[in-house]
Amino acid sequence: MEKQTWKPGNMVYPLPVVMVSCAEEGKNPNIITVAWTGTVCTNPAMVYISVRKERHSYDMIKNSKEFVINLTTKDLAHATDFCGVRSGRDMNKFEVMNLTPMKGQVVNAPLIKESPVNIECVVEQVIPLGSHDMFLAKVVAVNVDEQYMDEKGKFQLAKANPIVYSHGEYYDLGDFIGTFGYSVRKPKKVDVTKSEKNSQKTMDRNLSKQSGEKAASRTAKKKKTSGKTRNKKKK
Repeated sequence: MEKQTWKPGNMVYPLPVVMVSCAEEGKNPNIITVAWTGTVCTNPAMVYISVRKERHSYDMIKNSKEFVINLTTKDLAHATDFCGVRSGRDMNKFEVMNLTPMKGQVVNAPLIKESPVNIECVVEQVIPLGSHDMFLAKVVAVNVDEQYMDEKGKFQLAKANPIVYSHGEYYDLGDFIGTFGYSVRKPKKVDVTKSEKNSQKTMDRNLSKQSGEKAASRTAKKKKTSGKTRNKKKK
């Protein structure tokens, strides 16, 4: 298979596409759609978003030092795209997109109620990179929609139909493949043993049945032969 070589560029796709909500005193709360986002540390929990300086939300986040990452879904795809191509300088995106601002547990930036997961963040550092500045932030609270909790208390994000961004296009997720570590996980011995035992029992029953049938057949033949012999003697 032949390869083409392109000039340096960002081709790490697909990516999560999120709606970042922010607020600053004296301004309408705003929503900016971001694909340059991700996890940078597990403990303490830290994330990042990268934003262009000319974006309306840039100063709001830099001045307030907080924001909320709201995960997006298939139902939120239209609003997700809209909030990425229209500026909050000209409108209140919450009102235009019929989204519901919701008070957070820690930060003053609003959550988006319609989002299945809202991650409240406090900015730790702003790193100038070039076209974008990276806001490195600490996660201070995570809010999840209870409708996606199953009977065992596990959060089923897949049921919310999350979406991703890939080279200028939005996609929902495909079929389930496996859980983390499935490639090296050993089969459960209990299941294999049970299967083998059941298989062996079935084989034993079949063999026993076949042996019984053969024995009965031999007995019937002996009786038949014995009967013929007695009849000949009488004659």
